[in-house]
Amino acid sequence: MMVKITDVARHAGVSPSTVSYALSGKRPISEETRQRVEEAIRLLGYRPHAGARALASSRSNVLALVVPLRAGIHVPVVMQFAVSVVTAARAHDHDVLLLTQEEGEDGLRRVADTALVDALIVMDVQLQDPRLPELRALDRPSVLIGFPAEPAGLTCIDLDFRAAGEVCVEHLVRLGHRVVALVGSPPEVYARETGFAQRVAQGFTAAATRHGLSSSVHPCEATPDAARAVAEQLLRERPALTGVVVHNEAILEPLIDAFEGLGLRVPSDLSVTAICPNELAGRARLPVTSVDVPSAEVGAGAVELLMKKLGGAGVPEATLLAPRLTERASTGRRSVA
Repeated sequence: MMVKITDVARHAGVSPSTVSYALSGKRPISEETRQRVEEAIRLLGYRPHAGARALASSRSNVLALVVPLRAGIHVPVVMQFAVSVVTAARAHDHDVLLLTQEEGEDGLRRVADTALVDALIVMDVQLQDPRLPELRALDRPSVLIGFPAEPAGLTCIDLDFRAAGEVCVEHLVRLGHRVVALVGSPPEVYARETGFAQRVAQGFTAAATRHGLSSSVHPCEATPDAARAVAEQLLRERPALTGVVVHNEAILEPLIDAFEGLGLRVPSDLSVTAICPNELAGRARLPVTSVDVPSAEVGAGAVELLMKKLGGAGVPEATLLAPRLTERASTGRRSVA
């Protein structure tokens, strides 16, 4: 049963308003009374709500997580990040206000002006993100999960998605593959210049060019029909294709099913790698070689950076997590006819 302020007051033999004064420090009370209230709080396990904590500390102990659920976003993976932020925040006695609307500059200012939150974590960062000037001007600290084109003056953390694209290509190169393709995020994600999608494509293309591979990039809607259409297009236009990198969690298995339905065996005819959460790649019908999207590590890291900023400590502007590739059953050496 939840302990209320009235329970604390009854146990300490004082009025509820006296308990409030002890918590907030707004009015003087005797040391004896304060000790009785504190003892009652300890014995009953009372936890002041955010408003009471705010009175005592001039802080709300609430973080805002700004994650607009735009078209093309894979919600299950986004929610993994959200859960990691909430879990890490609770360890620091903070709650999280989840904002899923298109919170542009006005939305950020509105949230900050209400004093509802102490700090902000911002996701779905675009290369030319219109929210950046407001974030730089706010009197509350912020951390971005993602990197804009110009991150100077901001605090950003994320997987190094450019390196992730490169690592996938390097793995295929080691296995002898010479013709490769990236099946990427939905077209609208690229149209918005979302940072992680752009950087995977950049890393993939740079690594393929460096090794003299034939390569191409194919945005794909997050549906099985779109996955089959891309598979058909690739086999029609690139019959020598033997290696595919997938950066689109929703179509990973449908794409493999589509290639196999078109007569290709994975991995003997076609090797498939992915950039996605390890649990998704590992539990697929055919376990997929993948670079993990470390949502727990990134979310917890974002909270730790915010806590340091709230405490007045300096933090690095950029925190890039190195990609980790796990080899599974979906990749093999290129077969030579």
